Amino acid sequence: MPSTLRPTAPVAQTVERAAHRDPNVLRWLGGYTSSAIGDNVYYMALSWAAVQAGTPAQAGLVTAVSAVPRALLMLGGGVVADRYGPRRVVVGSTGVRCALVLAAASLLLVTSPGLWVLGAVAVLFGIVDAVFLPAAGALPARITGRGQLARVQGMRGLAVRLANVLGGPLGGIGVALGGTAGAFGLAALLIGASLPLLLTVRVGQLPHDDEKTRAAVFAELRDGLRHIRHDRVLFPLVLAIALGDLGFVGPMNLGLTLLAQERGWGSSGMGWVLAGFGVGAGAASFLLAWRGRVARAGRVMAVTSIAGAVTIGALARVPSVAGAAGVALLVGLLAGLSGALAGALVQARAGAAYVGRVTSVSTLVSFGVAPLTFPVVGWAVELWGTGPVFTACAAVCALSGAVTLASAPLRRAELPR
Repeated sequence: MPSTLRPTAPVAQTVERAAHRDPNVLRWLGGYTSSAIGDNVYYMALSWAAVQAGTPAQAGLVTAVSAVPRALLMLGGGVVADRYGPRRVVVGSTGVRCALVLAAASLLLVTSPGLWVLGAVAVLFGIVDAVFLPAAGALPARITGRGQLARVQGMRGLAVRLANVLGGPLGGIGVALGGTAGAFGLAALLIGASLPLLLTVRVGQLPHDDEKTRAAVFAELRDGLRHIRHDRVLFPLVLAIALGDLGFVGPMNLGLTLLAQERGWGSSGMGWVLAGFGVGAGAASFLLAWRGRVARAGRVMAVTSIAGAVTIGALARVPSVAGAAGVALLVGLLAGLSGALAGALVQARAGAAYVGRVTSVSTLVSFGVAPLTFPVVGWAVELWGTGPVFTACAAVCALSGAVTLASAPLRRAELPR
């Protein structure tokens, strides 16, 4: 497998340094965190504006429509990340995202845009996301040594948890102080604030960057898919990630809202359940950031996937808010650990020249396909209730662990030292 960093690259001096003490990684982490918080504020502002402009069903359609271009274009985004380098693509797409959200804020200042305009903003944001997300996922492999990939995934997970915690309140403050336009403006400010940090991040040069030839986009995409299909670890790993995301996203997003409604917990009860999940996921991320490596990564990923599936099924069977919050904490801990290990294994195994394309395939279901299943989840809950639907989704998640256990190369996979 080709080395991620050229020995003579500028970043090579810090390859052996622990990621949480590496200024280069910390600059990336600061930029990533600011951008992620801005994303959360943007989605809150978009949903608020959509609710003000239409019915709840129409608002749901506006907030979900950005998943369509992500699903259609994300594989091409992986090609772009590998062709031009993830740092360059992250910086460029972040600038476009900032400009797009700022334009929405300006539009809200001078007029009251209808749902069509808000939907257009969501679609454009989804198109840019289709390029941004694979590059953002591929960048960690270019800024640190291979032995630090698990720790970086843990740090990234902590950033995501922090963004989820702060995004909603900051969006609410933006709406309170400046209306919907103020919330969009705050989102643009936070996304834009990541640019100075990202511009200072140093990346290692691929061994063949200077002499590689660029084929057509579809040829490069086919090459990336062929690379995954022929790799004895990557193919089952990508399949396991897809199954896990497909079973997880529906019940832990729309499903939780419907569960709280069915149980009569109210918004405060749902908040406690989400808080439990956040604490568990944050603990898993902190564990990886602190330890830096987990032995027998493939086996641990399989076991935590199956155990996490059991807790997802149990979540709909718990009658009390306190019990559900405790189960959700276990869901977050187990799913967070298995997800972070899967991400680290993808980074370690993909190969430097393919990491963007492999990342785009491994995240396609989570960001592009799974959100489109929300109407199916809602329809199924109406027919059968939350218990059977959560159980069915948990069974899909359990298949992720079963695929890992059934593949000897993936089951025995280890993270780099």
